[in-house]
Amino acid sequence: MITTFSLQHTELEESLDKILLSPSDPNAEVQEIPGYKLVYADGACPRNYRVYKGDSIIGVIFQYITHWSNGVDSLRYAQAVDAAVGLDEFMTMTRYFTATKEEPPTEEELLDKQFDSLTSDEWERLKRYVPETRDLVAA
Repeated sequence: MITTFSLQHTELEESLDKILLSPSDPNAEVQEIPGYKLVYADGACPRNYRVYKGDSIIGVIFQYITHWSNGVDSLRYAQAVDAAVGLDEFMTMTRYFTATKEEPPTEEELLDKQFDSLTSDEWERLKRYVPETRDLVAA
């Protein structure tokens, strides 16, 4: 029983070593396509490749007998580069949407809102707000 476990554990370690090879490792199976490097991770059908853009991994694509896919959309791509570009575009858009946060309104914008639509936090901000008086003119 212990021998079987240690054998399985050794096989797991060897497979993890292959999966974690960097694109610069001489033992890594690397395909270079314009703008990307594909590093074989594992699998027979589909074959799984980690996709690098520069030194950063952007995701995984899959090579089937008849097509490529990237796991983020349901498209079947004829070429590896198309699957990589689709993955890259998806990841870029995801970062864009997660990076753009709606900024809270300024105090000046809060003053333009209807009073009954203000939240308690907005009321607290307005209580502490002191407008700049340099632009005020006496009538």
